[in-house]
Amino acid sequence: MKTSSMLVLLSTLALPLPALADGDPVAGAKAFKVCSACHIATEAKNKVGPTLQGVVGRPVASIADYKYSPAMTEFGQGKVWDDALLTDYLKAPKALVKGTKMAFAGLKKDEDIANVIAYLKDPAAGGQ
Repeated sequence: MKTSSMLVLLSTLALPLPALADGDPVAGAKAFKVCSACHIATEAKNKVGPTLQGVVGRPVASIADYKYSPAMTEFGQGKVWDDALLTDYLKAPKALVKGTKMAFAGLKKDEDIANVIAYLKDPAAGGQ
């Protein structure tokens, strides 16, 4: 293979691929159903867990009328729920925040996590 052909091939492989983090809010709404026993994302209403409406970009443990565990309050100091932190948390909540009240073990598939985050960013796009 010529050097110029090799460079074209390598440069093509180096192009950015679409990130899973973009997610699909419709698929996210379906994956969120397991969360909906304790959380709601379409209303500023607490259930067993705090409202997740507007959670992306919100400071951790910041809903005034929700009683967070001391572990979550301490963990949240200076943190904001962004894609990276939500990804880590949704994989294994109890591993990230030891002592959290959240009983959920976590989402196993990276695709489900990306889709749930996409849904949380725009619940209306999820068809809910």
